[in-house]
Amino acid sequence: MTEFDAGTHAAASPAAGSTGQRNGGDLVVETLEALGAKTVFGIPGQHALGLFDAMGRGNLHFVSSRVENNSAFAADGYARATGEVGVLFLSTGPGALTSLAGLQEAYATGVPMVVVASQIPLDGLGARRKGMLHQLDDQKASAANVTKSQRLIQHASGIPSAIQDAWTEAISSPQGPVWLEIPQNVLLDPIMVPPVEDALAEAADNPPRVELIREAVRWLSTAERPAIIAGGGTRRGRAEKSLLSIAEKLRAPVICTPGGNGAFPWNHELSLQSWIEDRHMTDVLEDADVLIVIGSSLGEVTSNYFTFEPRGRIIQIDAEPRVLESNRPGLGIRADAGQALAALDEALAAPVRSGAAGSSAAETVRSWHGVAPETLVQESLAKVRARLESQDLAKELKFMADIREAVPGDMQTFWDMTIAAYWGWSCWDAREGQFHSAQGAGGLGYGFPAAIGGAVGLETLGRPGRVLAVSGDGSSMYSIAELATAKQHNVPVTWLIVDDGGYGILREYMVGAFGKATATELARPDFVKLAEAFGVPATRVAPEDVGDALKAGFAADGPNVVVVETLLKMFAPTHLGI
Repeated sequence: MTEFDAGTHAAASPAAGSTGQRNGGDLVVETLEALGAKTVFGIPGQHALGLFDAMGRGNLHFVSSRVENNSAFAADGYARATGEVGVLFLSTGPGALTSLAGLQEAYATGVPMVVVASQIPLDGLGARRKGMLHQLDDQKASAANVTKSQRLIQHASGIPSAIQDAWTEAISSPQGPVWLEIPQNVLLDPIMVPPVEDALAEAADNPPRVELIREAVRWLSTAERPAIIAGGGTRRGRAEKSLLSIAEKLRAPVICTPGGNGAFPWNHELSLQSWIEDRHMTDVLEDADVLIVIGSSLGEVTSNYFTFEPRGRIIQIDAEPRVLESNRPGLGIRADAGQALAALDEALAAPVRSGAAGSSAAETVRSWHGVAPETLVQESLAKVRARLESQDLAKELKFMADIREAVPGDMQTFWDMTIAAYWGWSCWDAREGQFHSAQGAGGLGYGFPAAIGGAVGLETLGRPGRVLAVSGDGSSMYSIAELATAKQHNVPVTWLIVDDGGYGILREYMVGAFGKATATELARPDFVKLAEAFGVPATRVAPEDVGDALKAGFAADGPNVVVVETLLKMFAPTHLGI
């Protein structure tokens, strides 16, 4: 068989598969299967037909989205829900570029993904303007800002090793998406490489340095007011058990960032929950004499919009070295959160010297100016509740409480960038489920496609269960086409759309800043009729009936939609001194 002639109809033909001859696409599919992949997300494209032809000879389950950006969100949701690697297949040019906003979320949040993008034939590479369909000067350069690394595979024999290396990099902390691209002819041409029988990818070890753990223990052994900020890295490092043990040994109050929501038991006596944007919590954290920050850069939200001015010392643990001391000086420990907290927990269990022979971290008096840490937590949460109750927020508080009461304790939830999600960042008790949101990059449209990926992933791993997606009317329009995906694959997703007629949070920001909003109001469809046009059951309810509507949706089969027309408000920002 000769090489396909780029630019002709023959190049787009899947005829190579009809001969039974294995090609580069088979090597991709075989390697992914050997590494444990079971599901792939994406959209077919001309240069990627070799991939899809090969899938017909393999065992990968393909979930076809309607927009590449949503395919990326779905692979992201699959990885978050299952703890496995999300796999994404992309076509060249527009298809590849359309995925980038979704990949930015995965990259910012540290979600492991392997992205396989097709490329024009080899003889068109090198930025020569040959006029090929979908041609870019350097496609992989476009992905450089939103992936850990980018590789171009130029020979079929290099495919298995390149995918194995990409998988290893994706799961090594800091985790994230890795980009591979394979030219059309490399995917389609017949090969001599035998079928892939095995592939091994193990996460690179990322332990903390011994002297840094020793120094952290020295600081903590004399700390009277230690506190902990648990960021998203805590969850990605599966460090929850070590975090709980350390907090109890130190009697240290723990607050979770939006990404860390669920890393610490919500109702624990040391839990400050997730009210990270409240000034009362900022006050507590500023007063800590030693603050442990895990998997967080102390960025915009976590620092209460950069108003946080700590007076004590900071121990910052993160797998990404660029995060360390990026906003505050401190003892930076570059390590996987799980490995670092396990080492710290073990070190704190042994006696350490703090001036008195045989004294240990657990024996040091923990007192916040005469107040026990557990009492401080209770008082701080009471102050937050009082602040909220002093504002006109009864509808919002009941709305969020009704959703929480309706959602089963082990259900995973996926939240778009919408006012309900901003409330969720602070008030959502994840219980035995997981809370997922797009706070990493903050792009719109994440909730529903990520929930589709999450539900598919749970079913793939033999843990079938319904998931909840929450969007606003503005963000839902970014992913409305995925109703077709949910229907086609009969995905058990309940989609709650909170319809306030516009970009609600931007409206609120603009009115607060300028006295009026500009360009925030939106014409939108009848979401119930639109969902029904896709064959997806939908209902519209009043805010006070959202709980019952969700329970009915959870009891149904396949996808369904609940629409609530209401205007939610945010609690008053405390970083502005209001």
